[in-house]
Amino acid sequence: MSARIEFFFDVSSPWTWLAFDRITPIAAVAGAEIDWKPILVGGVFNAVNQAVYQQRAAPVPAKAAYAAKDLQDWARFQGLELRWPSIFPVRSVLAMRACVAALEDGGTAALARELFAAYWSRGEDISQAEVVGACALQAGLDPGAVLDRAASEPVKARLADMTDELIRRGGFGSPTLFIDGTDMYFGNDRMELVEAALCRGSAA
Repeated sequence: MSARIEFFFDVSSPWTWLAFDRITPIAAVAGAEIDWKPILVGGVFNAVNQAVYQQRAAPVPAKAAYAAKDLQDWARFQGLELRWPSIFPVRSVLAMRACVAALEDGGTAALARELFAAYWSRGEDISQAEVVGACALQAGLDPGAVLDRAASEPVKARLADMTDELIRRGGFGSPTLFIDGTDMYFGNDRMELVEAALCRGSAA
């Protein structure tokens, strides 16, 4: 039986883009299935991790400078062009509702990839419907259908439910991954541990 990876994510996080870029090939090698779970990371922060806001308001200069370098080192290592957007933080509600809406067509990963690139490479405002629609089109989806579903009450409720689910299960940010339901990992710099856990599982 193949392993199952739950990938809780919000496209407004650059570290999540790095992890997103890495998890698909890792899963493919391990023969694992990925269950994409869009969330609102702001909702998670508000509930269980408000220290994030304090750190943004009063960053440690040396740590902030290193974090910026570290982010670019990872992007270069993975062959991604990452530019800090002029709009940060961005209101990602519509983008994440669109990712939920795309679950119906199996297009969430493709849409997320386009949204990550739009925001983190090109600096586009992914809070705007026209940007989200253009990303849906690039992902091979019907923009009108995705945006219509994104505005529906069932999609709004499902996004809220997945955000609440992550909080209930001990998550505190994006990206958060679970292997086979209980084995939790957080952050791009845990992908090697995810890969090792999948390898152990396949060898068992």
